[in-house]
Amino acid sequence: MDTLSPARTDAYLRRIGADRPDRPTEAALRDLQVRHLMAVPFENLSIHLGEDVVLAEEALVAKIVDGRRGGFCYELNGAFAALLRTLGYEVELLQARVFGEDGRPGIPYDHLALRVRAADGGGRAWLADVGFGDHSHFPLRLDDPGDQRDPAGVFRLVPSAEPDAAGDLDVVRDGTPRYRLEPRPRVLRDFAAGAWWHRTSPESPFTRAPLCSLPTGQGRVTLSGRRLITTGGGAREEHELAGDGELLAAYREHFGVRLDRVPVPLHPRP
Repeated sequence: MDTLSPARTDAYLRRIGADRPDRPTEAALRDLQVRHLMAVPFENLSIHLGEDVVLAEEALVAKIVDGRRGGFCYELNGAFAALLRTLGYEVELLQARVFGEDGRPGIPYDHLALRVRAADGGGRAWLADVGFGDHSHFPLRLDDPGDQRDPAGVFRLVPSAEPDAAGDLDVVRDGTPRYRLEPRPRVLRDFAAGAWWHRTSPESPFTRAPLCSLPTGQGRVTLSGRRLITTGGGAREEHELAGDGELLAAYREHFGVRLDRVPVPLHPRP
């Protein structure tokens, strides 16, 4: 499925609260990305509900549009790529390796991001990413190594200094490397092994606890396990949700996610 049907496209745009742009411009790309981020949660609930994660555009779009759900990078950026292509953007899938707490990059195909070109950009390339959780609100210039200011912080895309990563770009936020981006374009099925590892491995951060997160006008709201975390205006509040009913209500109220059962951690933290 290279493009979505007109009805499917309209339904996707309604899901994120966006109008269909007249042309695939850079300004419209900026608007689409921030609306997607604000409407569709970053979540790993399928892992903890025993649901399959199907890396096919039809399934990814159906989960977001029909299921009113979110997903993690492969799902969110995979679906967003289909929407952007349908609207006339040139889109390529890129693989990235996420830096861990030890400062080392993770597994290959750790993350899926998008290189996007608009009709009015003269070939200029943007890094679009609606699947990295707490990340830039707006697309980032791929050819600009300087500071790029965003509501989420100051970003830089700098050539990797590692000899075995020639040509790769390190995406840096507020001085901290977030992920290492490889410029070679990929296809969705290339990410199957990375998605499988993140869905099954005890070493994956996604198998340890259910997570659901959305930016807000003031900060962010996150459900991590049974902890409801809200940030904004420099303040942070945490609240432990005791009963299953309270937890399911929090998914509905804060994320629009309606579940018929509570997600159970696949590989709980010790």
